Amino acid sequence: MGRSLHKLTAIQAAKLSKPGRHSDGGGLYLSIDESGRRRWVFMYTRAGKRIELGLGGRRDLSLADARTEAATLRAMLAAGADPKVERARDDKVQTFGACADAYVEAMQPSWRNAKHAAQWKMTLTKYAAPIRERPVNDITTQDVLDVLQPLWTRTPETAERLRGRIENVLDAAKAKGLRTGENPARWRGHLNQLLPKRQRLKRGHHAALPYDLMPEFMANLRTRSAVAARALEFLILTGARSGEVLGATWDEFDLQKEIWAVPAARMKAGREHRVPLSSRAMKIIAERLEAGSVGHVFPGATLASPLSSMAMAMLLRRMKSDITVHGFRSTFRDWASETTGFSHEVCEMALAHTIANKAEAAYRRGDLFEKRRKLMEAWAGYCFTPKSVKVVALRHG
Repeated sequence: MGRSLHKLTAIQAAKLSKPGRHSDGGGLYLSIDESGRRRWVFMYTRAGKRIELGLGGRRDLSLADARTEAATLRAMLAAGADPKVERARDDKVQTFGACADAYVEAMQPSWRNAKHAAQWKMTLTKYAAPIRERPVNDITTQDVLDVLQPLWTRTPETAERLRGRIENVLDAAKAKGLRTGENPARWRGHLNQLLPKRQRLKRGHHAALPYDLMPEFMANLRTRSAVAARALEFLILTGARSGEVLGATWDEFDLQKEIWAVPAARMKAGREHRVPLSSRAMKIIAERLEAGSVGHVFPGATLASPLSSMAMAMLLRRMKSDITVHGFRSTFRDWASETTGFSHEVCEMALAHTIANKAEAAYRRGDLFEKRRKLMEAWAGYCFTPKSVKVVALRHG
């Protein structure tokens, strides 16, 4: 067997990327799956059955260490022992629950906030309770189905998230060498043949005001003095979401630089969003400042509590309008696309949209702030265009 050992070099092991098993000889393989995950495995035959034993991830286990481990396992075989059985005796078998808790702890720093981590922990504790005490290497497809089926039609969104989380935990366990074989929680080509496809809710577009009616709408809105009216006007002028406006506090504003910095924790994309404030938006803020400079900018019953989430929707209802608060973001985007020359990237950043396209995402190195300031000033000017003035398309880079 000597000449068939050590087929790989350290450089080859580092550079190999083709999915499959790449032999180093003597039963040792570098296994690469379709997602690019790399791990060392030891293959041997016992009682006519081919057995795969995970040794650990390529990142955590060097080629030299993997060879040492493989040599130990070959010695067990030569002595008539079964490496899988012997290793199970030496290693305490980990339960699914222990693996789930370890996964949440390891991944938590990469998640947006504590709430997200709490949701993971709750679902993997409460809903996955039937399998938490089972050895992670013994989890089967039926075990996963027993957990998912009671939830699948009753709370499909929760069930789908739970399935994905179980899949991640089992993938991590396999990468650590704690289990082998296919992932029983995998959806495509596996559970999608055993569970009905989830019926997605059909979400229509939020009813939006045609942008050519915006000046008239704004003139009407300006006649109203309620806090909800100023909050809605500020929302329209900044292109922000209702939660961002309602949750705004004074410490987020730099009045000298005329910037509103919405912290990452309050943004859908999980990153800080700097909003350039137009002259009219600054006037609204100045008016609100006279009412108090602590707590929320648009308060509810007290300065310490925000305006109700329904306040702006109720205001629209009183104005006999069937449009939605969120729809004003569409109004702004339509206006920007159809009547101005501002670039797609500038308009998307003004709405704090996540850009999926990798080429476009390169613009995220900066936030095109000064161009966005010009865009928002132009939008404010358009919103208050008198009826007698003909609207002319704007051209900006």
